[in-house]
Amino acid sequence: MKRTLILASLAILAWIIPPTVHAEDTAGKSERPWGKSFSPDKADLVAIGKNPYFVLLPTYRLHLEHGKHSMVISVLVETKMVDGVETRVVEEREMKDGKLVEVSRNYLAISKTTGDVYYFGEDVDTYENGKVTGHAGSWLAGVNGAKFGLWMPGRPRVGDKYYHELAPGTAMDRAEIVSLTDTCETPTGTYEKCLRTRETSGLDGSSEEKIYALDVGLIKDGNLVLVNVFCPPKGTIVP
Repeated sequence: MKRTLILASLAILAWIIPPTVHAEDTAGKSERPWGKSFSPDKADLVAIGKNPYFVLLPTYRLHLEHGKHSMVISVLVETKMVDGVETRVVEEREMKDGKLVEVSRNYLAISKTTGDVYYFGEDVDTYENGKVTGHAGSWLAGVNGAKFGLWMPGRPRVGDKYYHELAPGTAMDRAEIVSLTDTCETPTGTYEKCLRTRETSGLDGSSEEKIYALDVGLIKDGNLVLVNVFCPPKGTIVP
């Protein structure tokens, strides 16, 4: 009888007191709406700078690999005017099995005041057997109703949810910050206090995780991990 009462009491307690859930575990279930309306002063946006997790300095380059799959991200000297803003061209060159499969030219600008990095679109070339076969995913802010999105906040917080891309029917990628305390090992070293995002598509529901290191930027993209960093020469001016 006593054992029955104890079991009954435990069952009641289990029903009243919910299991401990860490904040990071609930990040993906947050009811916070996705940010999709951004209104920085365009005069405050520039094509060179950096925030804690993103470097927008000409000649900065990251090389990520996994097996025979590689991606090189290069901040070019080139800029481009998009939607009334001078943006920096950031090229992503992706190769598989030694063959070029995609080159995308991304257009980004950073706020001098907040450090927020905004994404103004991309031009995409997809390749097959060395020839361009398409441009799927290309979009530009201010064209066909597309608007610029947020690429990386200057003061990130766990639970932040925002659209990278706002080109309905073409590109609607978005990100949620799920951690600011990750530790990640790569061939270039071990990084602490990393920012981890869960990225999803507002079009097809696909999902992947990315990890960014302080003062470095992207160090893990799905299975790809950082294997080399090339920094710009000393003396590069950052506004």
